[in-house]
Amino acid sequence: MKAIDKGSLAGAATIALAAMVAAPAPAQAQAGQAALPEQRDDTTVGTEIIVTAQKREERLQDVPLSVSVVGGSLVEQQGGINLENAQYLVPTLNFRKSGTSINQSLFLRGVGTSTFSIAGEPSVSTVVDGVVFSRAGEAFSDLVDIERIEVLRGPQGTLFGKNASAGVISIVSRRPGDTLGGYVDAGYFFGEGNEYRVRAALDLPLGAGAGLRLTGFVSDYDGNLFNEAPGVSRRVNGYDRWGVRGLAVIEPTPDLSITVIADYRRAKDDCCAEAIGTVPANLAAQVLPAPQGDATRRVRQNLVTATNEESYGASVQIDATLGTNTVTSITSWRRYDNEEIRDGDWLPRPFANAGLNELHDVGPQTGKTFTQELRLTSPQGGLLEYVGGLFYSWADTERTFTRDVVLCTPAQPVLTACDAPGIVVTRPSGTATFGSTFKNLAAFARVTLNITDQFRLLGGLRFTHDQLDVFHIRRTALAGPGIQPNFDQGVFDRYQQLVAAGVAPNIAQGQAVAASNGVPFTAKTTNDNWSGMAGAQFDLTPDNVLYATWTRGYKGPAFNIFFNLASTGTNVIEPETVDSYEAGIKNSFLDGRLVLNLSGYYARYDNFQANNPDVVAGVVVTRFTNAGRISTRGAELDLIFAPTRDLSLSGGIAYTDARVDQFRQPAGNVTGVIPPGTRLAYAPEWKASLAGDWRLRTGGAVDFGVNAIASWQSEQISQFDANPAVRAATTIDGYALVDLSLAVIDARDRFRLAFQVRNLFDQSFAAAITSGGPGGSYRYIIPREADRYFGVTGRVSF
Repeated sequence: MKAIDKGSLAGAATIALAAMVAAPAPAQAQAGQAALPEQRDDTTVGTEIIVTAQKREERLQDVPLSVSVVGGSLVEQQGGINLENAQYLVPTLNFRKSGTSINQSLFLRGVGTSTFSIAGEPSVSTVVDGVVFSRAGEAFSDLVDIERIEVLRGPQGTLFGKNASAGVISIVSRRPGDTLGGYVDAGYFFGEGNEYRVRAALDLPLGAGAGLRLTGFVSDYDGNLFNEAPGVSRRVNGYDRWGVRGLAVIEPTPDLSITVIADYRRAKDDCCAEAIGTVPANLAAQVLPAPQGDATRRVRQNLVTATNEESYGASVQIDATLGTNTVTSITSWRRYDNEEIRDGDWLPRPFANAGLNELHDVGPQTGKTFTQELRLTSPQGGLLEYVGGLFYSWADTERTFTRDVVLCTPAQPVLTACDAPGIVVTRPSGTATFGSTFKNLAAFARVTLNITDQFRLLGGLRFTHDQLDVFHIRRTALAGPGIQPNFDQGVFDRYQQLVAAGVAPNIAQGQAVAASNGVPFTAKTTNDNWSGMAGAQFDLTPDNVLYATWTRGYKGPAFNIFFNLASTGTNVIEPETVDSYEAGIKNSFLDGRLVLNLSGYYARYDNFQANNPDVVAGVVVTRFTNAGRISTRGAELDLIFAPTRDLSLSGGIAYTDARVDQFRQPAGNVTGVIPPGTRLAYAPEWKASLAGDWRLRTGGAVDFGVNAIASWQSEQISQFDANPAVRAATTIDGYALVDLSLAVIDARDRFRLAFQVRNLFDQSFAAAITSGGPGGSYRYIIPREADRYFGVTGRVSF
């Protein structure tokens, strides 16, 4: 593993902070900055920030919970593509990058869910324009023409539902303008692969009280790694994406508003190849590129790991005034199709040597989701303020996964290709079809009792009913490495009979396979849950607010449904619950130009749902289990400073201590018990960001702008493993990133031309390190941000 010079990191950060005139910050949403016409940030009034963290519009400083806000203009200037980039702007947000997008996940305050199971849900919920996305992979679509991202830290189950036990990412799109207009934005990025990007938006007034905003984008990126395998010989880890969205707002009367949103997106990503970053302890070292830890940029894989996605959907939101209350209905339907293509041997070809078989996976998946929310919201300012309602969700997913193996015998003492004389080639193959259906029905209420003008009591309650149905069937023509025998209802029933008879069945040796009946295995579980919150809020002054809350969070039951499912893994994964305690103070000074928000928290999770490494049929996989009890505690500081309309500075720092309290070893697990006190994966102890923006007004035809963003984090574990040597080998070193942008801006905001450099000091790092490579080596996923690259972007407004 490449060692990063910590001194150079500190020096880079110091230089950046000294030189920067700061960027529109994570919690600022472009406060105080004169934005381009098409970059309206209606979240701010002066330096005030308006959010909907409690499903009503409120000042950020009045919301009794920790919230970070990232303005859409900052995302665009930062060059961000999706939520992966947002982790560099929000100190408590972390991202687990995986071989394909469907297996990626978000973490808040050190807590998240990493699972390959089709019947598990994330701990961090993603909500787009009021619609909950049920699958983690769908949340990582392109961020184009958004108004803001709200990051709600800590359990948010009372208002947002069961898959928000660690927090919520709420994305809000820009609304139509009142006049005909829009923008076209084009960019070219180079260095470690070329990228072309075009984005555009158009506002179309449709008459009195009606407007439509159309958005489109297209992007093409070569990738940051080079695949040297014969027949490939090109860059990989890139993408080819395009999409469109329409957002219409119709207000026929002052008491009625209808918002209709429809979108469509296609993506072909050849990402993400896993580079072998350490020397294999077998003959694979002779056929792989020289490993360089997190500096490895070359692979030799005869199958290009890729993800093909198609997603589309529509939603209708109706807001109507009923007396003094507002009734809101949000109806949505979405389709999300994902095809995973994965090289699972990381070699250029199969060989007749131990551990050098070929293993290729292809797994197309389809998913459909329907949601309906109905809620009633009171006006603000009375004795009792409330938000209450009903929520229903139906999410159906099905996957067909095929694993193809090339096995060459007899094993040879020297490196031998499979086409050598005397080598016998067999091609084991297995296909499994499996699926899940989540049904969720909930009733919720959130109340604020205004005892006095300064003191408020807070409360909330949610009842949730969950039903989860799953099925699985695997038909295997020939057993081989990474492929288990048949699995279906007959196999499972026979396994149960043997267990009841006191016999320990060894399914890998076929004891239960003879009972295969070709009927899919099915299972079902239901669960009812009461969760909620309580707290108090006190205004020391109108600009200094104290709050303290207790929150009970919840995530529903799950199953570990994946390709290599066996009878021993068919148990229900029990619901995850959390008790979270938070206290904070929100401060505004200098007539709101300076904001300092501080919060501290402690949360304990029981029946924590986690992915732990395991070995199935000789292949390292991950087992989704109830890992036991974990806890996280820490403190967070958010800063906003906007001394003038043309200069803004903001940032944040977070201390996170997320650890195992008591680990529960699943039956048959081969990896052992993770000891108490072990840090959780993707939970760096320290993380900070600082950003700013300065516009120099010349009084002439053009102005100049300087934008800078710096982020830093301490080391973090990548693989949650019982083996301390594996945890050490998969620890990602701390690193710092600095991005700079210089812009020429039309004084009337009709155009903007910016020159950018990302990762100014060229700090190399890995996004993920995983065991299980050839010969006991380690696999590295290298993100684009791990190399310095440059860009030129131009925007024309009309």
